[in-house]
Amino acid sequence: GRQFFSCSLSISFLPLFCCVFMARVFVYGTLKKGQPNYYRMFDSSNGTTQFLGTAKTVERFPLVIAGTYNIPYLLNIPGQGHQVHGEIYQVDDQMLRFLDAFEGVPTHYQRTATKLEVKEWAGGETLETLAPGSITEAFLYNATTYEPEWATLPTHQSYDSYGDHGLKYVEREARDE
Repeated sequence: GRQFFSCSLSISFLPLFCCVFMARVFVYGTLKKGQPNYYRMFDSSNGTTQFLGTAKTVERFPLVIAGTYNIPYLLNIPGQGHQVHGEIYQVDDQMLRFLDAFEGVPTHYQRTATKLEVKEWAGGETLETLAPGSITEAFLYNATTYEPEWATLPTHQSYDSYGDHGLKYVEREARDE
């Protein structure tokens, strides 16, 4: 019995090391480097995040800037628009829950898995190395419900709040909500 007890004791500690859920998330809007909400990705009270690399969607999607607050929306209309450029992050389950809440899942955005073509791979602490052109998969946040006229707005390959489109993102703290 004694040997069994010590064995079960060591097994009980395994989940602490082996079972932390890590997901990959593709960000294309205000959460990218240099954009207004980037700091939220590295606020440790939201969870843990690690930059993996840059990529673009394999499928084309319309990325539009819409609404009163100039929010970037990736409309779930595969085959229209452009291959959308962004960044891949590995996040823990706490950060994934934060991002779901931040993005208003499931009413504002939906989180769906999508195929991505790697542009540049940093890899962080992952053992995996992906060459440019490799295909990988990550979650992204897209809009399946939106104003009908949004589908007619100009589409973008890459989002920049400070871009020459003149549609600067209105940060949550500055909104009249």
